[in-house]
Amino acid sequence: MADKRDYYEVLGVSKNATDDEIKRAYRKLAKKYHPDLNKEPDAAEKFKEVNEANEVLSDPKKRQAYDQFGFAGVDPQAAGGNGFGGGFSGFSSGNFSDFGDIFGDIFGSGMGGFSSSSRSRAKQGPQKGEDVFRRISISFMDACFGKTETLNLTFDEQCEHCHGTGAESPSDIENCPRCHGTGYVESVQQSLFGMMRTQSPCPDCHGTGKHVRKACHVCHGQGYTRKTSPVEIKIPAGISSGQQLRVAGKGSRGSNGGPNGDLYIEINVQPHKYFVRDGKDIYLDIPVSAVDATIGTSVDVPTIDGDVSMKIPAGTQDGTKLRLKGKGVVDLRGGKKGDEIVTVRIKVNDDLSRKEKELYKQLQELQESSKSETLWTKFKNQFK
Repeated sequence: MADKRDYYEVLGVSKNATDDEIKRAYRKLAKKYHPDLNKEPDAAEKFKEVNEANEVLSDPKKRQAYDQFGFAGVDPQAAGGNGFGGGFSGFSSGNFSDFGDIFGDIFGSGMGGFSSSSRSRAKQGPQKGEDVFRRISISFMDACFGKTETLNLTFDEQCEHCHGTGAESPSDIENCPRCHGTGYVESVQQSLFGMMRTQSPCPDCHGTGKHVRKACHVCHGQGYTRKTSPVEIKIPAGISSGQQLRVAGKGSRGSNGGPNGDLYIEINVQPHKYFVRDGKDIYLDIPVSAVDATIGTSVDVPTIDGDVSMKIPAGTQDGTKLRLKGKGVVDLRGGKKGDEIVTVRIKVNDDLSRKEKELYKQLQELQESSKSETLWTKFKNQFK
């Protein structure tokens, strides 16, 4: 067990954490390490570790056993494995009652002579369904301005007539006659340790403790109906890749009349051919001729809002960054727009007309006859 981390450490909660704190921590980590969403090599192992920790800490009896005895209280292998080590000669009969929960977890049952508190009762109350995860791709521009996406979702919806109970009316629900409403049945077997009581979910009511005399005429006792319907998803302006949207009640169905889980949609923003986004700022490279960079000019620069006139100062160098205020993406939280950062890339035209070549030739001769240093002369003089 030396390679196992403390369950509280795994979930990142204190030993005094409430059930709600444990639940919130688990759901956050389960989404983070879910193998369908996280492609890191160790994601699956971490997801398994988080599930194992939650399985123990979300169960009051398992958590109590873990708090008192550590991993030995919840892991059969930790109790000895080979005949339980040297036996229990060091404990009086009164001590054995303290180990009822440990043996209950090891054998999945209570044992004769142990406290009845070790019984693992089935969950009979309404249980919320599991959350469902889905990923969709949207265009660069849709991420900048937002959109409403319509998805055809297939999900189980709680029956409107019976509200998930599966019964025609509330009076048609009674305690299961086989388990008398406990949700489990017991059997006694002879074992190496004496008489052993085993518990298992009631096969008639499947652990609910309830029996329906007359099934709902709408869902035929299922408690839910399967449906496929279009659901509108509002994607806000400024959303980025990896961010999630929550659609309440469109996850897996609950049990015993519990509500559905939620649907979490992860957004993947497709790249743009020219624009590059960093947070709320947008970056764009533009080509500028050597002549325009030398004497200066004005150009119409593309932005996500359309063309904007921008001045190229005389003497602009390759790689110069110019800023267009407020021409970026709206901040998802603050609402303020970012900027567009324009990078000048000086390009030399290799397809000159005859007239252009003549003009460049005149310019070259003028530079050579000038008494001032040319760019090349300045560069060469640095090596002298």
